[in-house]
Amino acid sequence: MGYFPDATARALKTNRSNNLGVLFVDQTQSGLTHEYFSHVLNSFKVEAERLGFDITFISRNIGEFGMNYYEHCKYRKCDGVVIASVDFNDPAVIELVRSEIPTVTIDHVFDNRTAILSDNVQSMHDLVCYLYERGHKKIAFIHGEETAVTKKRLASFYKTCEELGIDVPDNYVKAALFHDPKSSALATRELLELSDRPTCIMYPDDFSFIGGMNEIEKQGLSIPDDISVTGYDGIYLSQVLRPKLTTWRQDTEALGREAAAKLIEAIVSPKTFIPRQVIVPGRLLEGGSVKAIDS
Repeated sequence: MGYFPDATARALKTNRSNNLGVLFVDQTQSGLTHEYFSHVLNSFKVEAERLGFDITFISRNIGEFGMNYYEHCKYRKCDGVVIASVDFNDPAVIELVRSEIPTVTIDHVFDNRTAILSDNVQSMHDLVCYLYERGHKKIAFIHGEETAVTKKRLASFYKTCEELGIDVPDNYVKAALFHDPKSSALATRELLELSDRPTCIMYPDDFSFIGGMNEIEKQGLSIPDDISVTGYDGIYLSQVLRPKLTTWRQDTEALGREAAAKLIEAIVSPKTFIPRQVIVPGRLLEGGSVKAIDS
């Protein structure tokens, strides 16, 4: 007949708005042009809509009115919130997580809350082992800012190198920012200026690698003949570069889908829902950016 249920009446009847909040604050201000997180959030949106929920982006401001994240969620009557790519030490984020509103985090763990996590430990192990099998023992690692993700990747990097008998000089490990080619370019320059430079550089994400690639070319070097490289994320861009980038592909579809499913489960079945950590595996994409060298 063309009739639709009245959302306000339905909310009064079920005590739910069927509205999910999305808290996404990217440090590099790339917003929804961030290829990795945009895919995660799109998958979240598709699964939420399939299960009958709408989404609303959460911020600190509504027009000229300032409010914190928790207040915004209450104002929009969000049944639950997914939190991704924020400063998880921000008191406003912690307040929201500790509130009565169900939350699910992506790539960060809070006590007694559900977290959807890429397998950052296994991914670094597999990447380092791949490089070792190709003959590389001088491996540098440019990592992102200090987050739970970075800590896991760093620990796995060092642990795998130790297991393989690879020595990692302190100056082979450089800090940069995720999704920031400028900081990765600077770190790349410092590595290339070393008297005993690495044979391979691992980048924190595929987009950051662009800065490294530009710096390598500026130095008159070529990939992989003069230096090998790896990325992380497996975004579309990494697979159209020449040479194709060897990288680790995160399963963005599964990350978003699991986040939506677990958040809605917490909303619909609060008495039986058990918070847990969900590990989402990825896979290595072998490109042409790693040269096989003599051991």
